[in-house]
Order: sequence, then structure tokens, then C-alpha cells
Amino acid sequence: MTTTKIFIIGLPRTGTTSICAALLNLGYTVAHTAYTQRTFDQAQVIADTPIFNDFTLLDIKYPNSLYIYLTRDLALWLPSIEQLLKRMSHNLLRDDGGFNPIIKRCYFDVFSPFTNENISSAAFLTQRYLKHQTKVEQYFENRPQQLLTIDVSQAGAYQKLLNFLSLPLNKAGFEQMNVGGKVTAWKDLNHPLKVASTNNGRPTTLSYLK
Repeated sequence: MTTTKIFIIGLPRTGTTSICAALLNLGYTVAHTAYTQRTFDQAQVIADTPIFNDFTLLDIKYPNSLYIYLTRDLALWLPSIEQLLKRMSHNLLRDDGGFNPIIKRCYFDVFSPFTNENISSAAFLTQRYLKHQTKVEQYFENRPQQLLTIDVSQAGAYQKLLNFLSLPLNKAGFEQMNVGGKVTAWKDLNHPLKVASTNNGRPTTLSYLK
């Protein structure tokens, strides 16, 4: 475990919670979302917001890190992400509070233009998924050794993860989490290596954005 960081750069609803839980069990300190510099300092593995949006900036801040891009069958991802975005839309679009600015910035960047009409469109969501995928593939085109692409639901994905991290093979696997639209699995997970995403519920300034 000598790498600077391991960043999970798959979009929401691609298995980010499952891989974070697996990496906890492999002995890494893990944050599923990171909104304080302290989180970045403490966690070896970070996923979700702001990672999927800011990975090119993080590559500059944390050179020689590893990146895991999670894919998912579009037929399964589309209804799942639509449900999530509709649930989040009120707090993303409101001007009088709602989600913290980091969450808003990331979702508005990746799912732009973020409107209720667009997040109900399979064509729009597919286009945003493919744009993100292309960005990842092109960015790491000349550095394939730093990028692992897996679908956590596919046979052999866990063993690919272990190989990528130079860890001994074992018979464990990815646990299916946040099934049926639930998004509380990480919050409900108790583990000594789990790193908090905020400072008492508050985000702070992130150094790589300065």
C-alpha cells in the first residue's frame, strides 16, 4: 500500500459503495465522498463526489496515484441514476441551501445542463455517461498502468482489483449494496478504517482547488 491515493472515478450508481466496502476490508482507510482537506489527508481511498468530477485536478495534486473507473450496464444504470437524480434534484436546484457547494458543482458539471427534463431523459443520461467514460479513457490513454476499469457485478472483477493493487488473491468478492434505490449503506456501515467526509457536517476548502 505504497501508492499516494486510490481514487474511484466511476459515476454514482456504478458500485462505488461496494468497492469502498471491499477496500475497507482489505485494510485501507476509505472515504465515500470527501468535502474537507482532512478527509483527503486521512483517507487512502476516496470515491464519489468530488472525485468523479475532479480527477484530473487530483492527478496533479497527488501524482502517481491509482484510479479505478467503474462501469455498469447502461440498461441497469439508467433507471438507477434517474431515480437518484430525481431524488436529489430539489436540493441541487434550490437557491436557499440544499446540498453543499461541492456536491452541486460536481453534479452540475457532469450532468449539464441539469434540468428536470434532462434527468428524465435516457438519451441525455446516456450521453453524459459516455462523455465521462471517454474523458477517463482519453486522459489515461498513455498511462494504462494507473487505471483499472471494472464492473463490480462481473465475475473476476474482484480478482482484477487485487491484481491491480498487488494484493494476494483470495476468495472474497464485492457485496451488493444500496439495492433498490437505497443510498444509505455507507452511512450505516461501521468500520474502524472509515473516514468521515465532513467536519461535523460542514465542508471546507480543498487545497487542490486553490
